[in-house]
Amino acid sequence: MSARVLRVLSQRPASFAVGLAVLLLAANIVAQPDFIAPNQIAPTLGTMAPFVIVGMASTLAFLSGGGGIDLSIAPLMGLVNIVLVTVLFGTAFGSPLLAVPILLALGALVGAINGVMVARLRYPPVIATLGTFFVLAGLDLRLVPNPVTAGDNWTNHLADSIGPVPGAVLTIGLPLLLWIGLRRTPYVQSLLAVGDHDATAFSAGMDVNAVRISAYAIGGLIAAVGGIALTGLVRSADAQVFNNYILVALAAVALGGTNLAGGRGGLFPSMMGATCIFLLENLLTSLHASAYFIEVAYGGVLFVAVLFGSRIFNRTAAT
Repeated sequence: MSARVLRVLSQRPASFAVGLAVLLLAANIVAQPDFIAPNQIAPTLGTMAPFVIVGMASTLAFLSGGGGIDLSIAPLMGLVNIVLVTVLFGTAFGSPLLAVPILLALGALVGAINGVMVARLRYPPVIATLGTFFVLAGLDLRLVPNPVTAGDNWTNHLADSIGPVPGAVLTIGLPLLLWIGLRRTPYVQSLLAVGDHDATAFSAGMDVNAVRISAYAIGGLIAAVGGIALTGLVRSADAQVFNNYILVALAAVALGGTNLAGGRGGLFPSMMGATCIFLLENLLTSLHASAYFIEVAYGGVLFVAVLFGSRIFNRTAAT
């Protein structure tokens, strides 16, 4: 039986996260019968959106291989939130038609800088992106020493409903649509090939550096979407709010079944991993667990996910 389960998981790594999400959803419904009440669906999805998006944004760096990791995703999401509230709102650039492209470009630029440091300058990814993490965290704090209220604006609907449709469908759906579009091109196969074995990909004529730089840039772009979703949720600019998503970004990728060494995975598995983390936190909160215990649960989930994923990957490699 265990061999059959391992075989299924090796073929469909996201199935573990999907199954766990179903169990956690059932537990949440038992603990809070109104959890899936019609009037609660949109706000719940709006709360979950930053969890999901930060997980998806972190995935691209891992897929690119070479020890790829982007620790700056969470503070970048915070920077987008701060720039939107303190710089763009109240000006001619505050409308969604202008603000969204500006913020997406900002996210992609920061991601591309990380990619250049990793691919061109050969900095270890953890060092390069940790440096960016501290720069962005310091910039966030410099721009907003104290929280600034955003007031009513168009992002408020993203954490609730846009007509009959939950706003989170838009914020979560855009990165997924981007990924689906990229899968219809040779790009995703090139990314997975580079992540699996960059020397072989280079021998096949692929521009390994360009692929890795673009992976970090796309991750930054998705993080910008997360910053916009976060603005609708917290309705303020806060230099500390991104701290809640640092561990989520890593745990979601690992729990979703993406190979942390690169070459296997995608945005949907990370979305399911982040969903599990959100449901776990919501369940523990409803049971009045302490903040300390929730942090321990995050660490435990990350540890189990990495250990479990390593076993699945080793089985796949042996096969």
